[in-house]
Amino acid sequence: MKLNFTKMQGAGNDFVVINGIERPFTLDATQIRRLADRHFGVGADQLLVVEKPTIEGVDFRYRIFNADGGEVEHCGNGARCFVKFVRDRGLTDQFRVRVQVWHGVLTLTMRADGDVEVEMGVPAFEPVEIPFDAEGLASRSEASDTLWPLDVAGATTWVSVVSMGNPHAVQVVADTEKAPVSHDGPLIESHSRFRQRVNAGFMQVLGRQEINLRVYERGAGETLACGTGACAAVVAGIRRGLLDSPVRVHTHGGDLTISWEGGQVTMAGPATTVFEGSIEV
Repeated sequence: MKLNFTKMQGAGNDFVVINGIERPFTLDATQIRRLADRHFGVGADQLLVVEKPTIEGVDFRYRIFNADGGEVEHCGNGARCFVKFVRDRGLTDQFRVRVQVWHGVLTLTMRADGDVEVEMGVPAFEPVEIPFDAEGLASRSEASDTLWPLDVAGATTWVSVVSMGNPHAVQVVADTEKAPVSHDGPLIESHSRFRQRVNAGFMQVLGRQEINLRVYERGAGETLACGTGACAAVVAGIRRGLLDSPVRVHTHGGDLTISWEGGQVTMAGPATTVFEGSIEV
């Protein structure tokens, strides 16, 4: 089967985007892994699918598949690329669209400056909402946040647990460039306390409104940027009394701006089309 696709990226987080309205999406996990493979396929952190919604009051359905073939709940950088894709393809002429995702609805806005603003939803912090198994753990409070101890390679790592519709464990580090992301990231991602696995965030606070961030993503490994990870890190930093909204987040792939005043989290950043093509799958 010949599959048409568009390659896009948001702050270096790269995607293969499929028009599932034009042709029903039928790829299985093996085909998705092949497509995302950087040697044998197109190469991507995630595959994004545009479909007709299955609920009323929204414009599109937005589905996300990680490079390992598994479908996941949310991807903020992908959401920015999503609205650019549907506008560029003539699927809508609106600057503001509402899309159905696994756990709710997102509002995406194409701004006059070319950046895209995404209403990312309201974060959740209760262990059951992450989900996170906190049984038997002695937490500690820091400002309005709760930190949880994780045994990572025999050492205790204190993390904030946040759900942005998908699970995140955020820790503060002295220097993101020296943080053991490649070693500790996969250990945290697959930690037994997170039954659905977790995205592991490593945050360096540079000032009250500026951080560096690296994220080891569930099912994708370390990526150049992670939109929901940026949101989770900023929310955790504000709750810990370390940050004030809005916060500029520096990632290896570029900068994002995250705003949070206690309700809806808003993210703004770029979305770029890289190329279009077709591939046999």
